[in-house]
Amino acid sequence: MKEKEIIFTAKVLSVLFTPFYLPILGLLILFIFSYLSLLPLTYKLFLLLMFYLFTVFLPTALIRFYRRYQGWTLIELGSRERRAIPYVISIFSYLLCYYIMAATHVPHFMGSILIAALVIQVACAIINLFIKISTHTAAIGGVTGALLAFSVIFSFNPVWWLCIVLLLAGMVGTSRMILRQHSLRQVVLGFLAGVACSFVSVLLF
Repeated sequence: MKEKEIIFTAKVLSVLFTPFYLPILGLLILFIFSYLSLLPLTYKLFLLLMFYLFTVFLPTALIRFYRRYQGWTLIELGSRERRAIPYVISIFSYLLCYYIMAATHVPHFMGSILIAALVIQVACAIINLFIKISTHTAAIGGVTGALLAFSVIFSFNPVWWLCIVLLLAGMVGTSRMILRQHSLRQVVLGFLAGVACSFVSVLLF
């Protein structure tokens, strides 16, 4: 592949696997492997739409508005010193979604997905005060951790799904390095942080 094609592919992967898609991926895992698969299709679509609005659309729109207001490029926003406000925005959006879910009595396991995503965001925000890590790989690491935790809870074999997720994690991490957003160390640390936070959060909550 030519250099331009490689960079374009890396950009596409970064957009497709933005950290905000973690809750939706976790919700889809629940719809496939748990008793929640018995829920009516319309209710599942409603929940997916709610997750999308509060964990993808709202934080993405607010962060984009903030970046344009500051006149920063994506690369400038990605610097460690300027990542605090995006973390605050995403944490606020996740908390708002969790509040609405609690108020509407959404099943417990769905809330655990959101808590896991929230814990990852908080952990990344704290770690970012000291060193920069990749929130992209933290997110896909979160999917890995949730998959492992739900395999324990619901007693299913996650091997094939893990193979797919780990392959995606490698692609996402590589894309972040190709775009020079992160080093190998930052990518690996982000992934490990995501796995640990998600696995513990789902099992505990």
